Amino acid sequence: MWRAPIVALLVTAGIGLSGCASFSPDSGMTVVADVAGQTIGKEVAFVRSADDAERTGGSVRRLLGRTLSADTAVQIALLSNKGLQAAYNELALAETDLIQQSLPPNPTFSISRIGGNGASEIERQVVGDILALATLPFRSEIARERFRQAQLRAALATLRLAADVRRTYFQSVAANEMVVLLTDAKSTAESTAQLAKKLGETGSLNKLDQAREQVFYAETTADLATARQDATSARERLTRLMGLWGDSLDFRLPDRLPTLPRRPRSLPGIEADAVGHRIDLQIARMELTALEKALGLTQATRFVTLFDVAGIAKRTQDPEGAPFRERGFDIAFQIPIFDGGEVRVRQAVETYNQAFNLLTEKAVNVRSEARDAYRVYRSTYDIASHYQREILPLRRIITEEMQLRFSSMQIDVFALLTEARQRLASLRAAIDAKRAFWLAQSDLQTAVNGGGSGGARETPTTTVAAMPAAGGAH
Repeated sequence: MWRAPIVALLVTAGIGLSGCASFSPDSGMTVVADVAGQTIGKEVAFVRSADDAERTGGSVRRLLGRTLSADTAVQIALLSNKGLQAAYNELALAETDLIQQSLPPNPTFSISRIGGNGASEIERQVVGDILALATLPFRSEIARERFRQAQLRAALATLRLAADVRRTYFQSVAANEMVVLLTDAKSTAESTAQLAKKLGETGSLNKLDQAREQVFYAETTADLATARQDATSARERLTRLMGLWGDSLDFRLPDRLPTLPRRPRSLPGIEADAVGHRIDLQIARMELTALEKALGLTQATRFVTLFDVAGIAKRTQDPEGAPFRERGFDIAFQIPIFDGGEVRVRQAVETYNQAFNLLTEKAVNVRSEARDAYRVYRSTYDIASHYQREILPLRRIITEEMQLRFSSMQIDVFALLTEARQRLASLRAAIDAKRAFWLAQSDLQTAVNGGGSGGARETPTTTVAAMPAAGGAH
């Protein structure tokens, strides 16, 4: 059997440089689980088998057995949403890229036979990309940075889903509360409209007052229909985000929003918290680091993009003489006559500068978003709290006093109903204010930790496998 020093060199160098390139048992999900646990206190699951599906399905069924809270809805979504599972598949694919970039280039074997006039020649050769082999540690480290970014992107997708679920949950519950309020208001308005009609038939009520009661009933009916449609649509959005279907659609939601906390959160270091915790900002930093390493590799290999070494063995059979064998090697490399690598270096430099500027922009925007989110959070808390502590109690006092005066026949029923309509407007505004606060609280958490669903610009990525130094530009 034929042996060549080149083959031994390639195999030995490849084994030494490849290290321990192997797949992790959890496909890199440890980082995602840590971020979800520390940031939002929830568990994540990468469903890859029937046992995983049965286990997560059992957990979801148990959570659906009681009235859902915002935290419960988020946990169900993290276990059931298939779009999130697809993001975890992206992470698993990123790990395959890491393993591929960590392996040495495969040598190429070829054999050829030429014969004629009774003579024949057999040539065997093995070709290895020495440049790709020499730059393997650098490319492997860059690929490792890319994989860390993929882990944070999967974590970011998790936080984004959690934020969307939380917002949709509060919108759905607020719509339910509005439906309950308007249902009672419609019943009262209907009774009032019927009374006004009877009084009008007896001549005790003029047409103007009759029309006012009728139109209030008609408007309340229309508002109730709108509120029911809003509640249905919000529930469907929540259903989609939680990944539910079939028998799981009959989950229960509360009829009222949670009560306001006793006092708002005080976050004097909101900007520092956001800069230190934002996942998207961490991704941008890691992207800049990876591009810096890629730039160094491009500059180091700017003049050489091809360096192949081939071990050759020939066996010639002459019809008039004894066969003889030849051994040797062949070296091929590119001569940088027309392109000395300036284009690739310039591309790498501009890509790095672009990433640096985008990172700086993102850091400035993160600070601004955090400040604005906290201001909105505090103002919505103050407004909702004002309704709970001032406006609604005063409305309750007015209602009680009007009822007392009505009982003593100091006012008629229509004055009492006029006040009821004003109280209804205050109750509706209080629900809207409380909903705005809970949405602002969700936005504040998003501003600090990341996970917003807005169309923020992503830092451009450079595929390391496409670089000439990887041995792909022959």
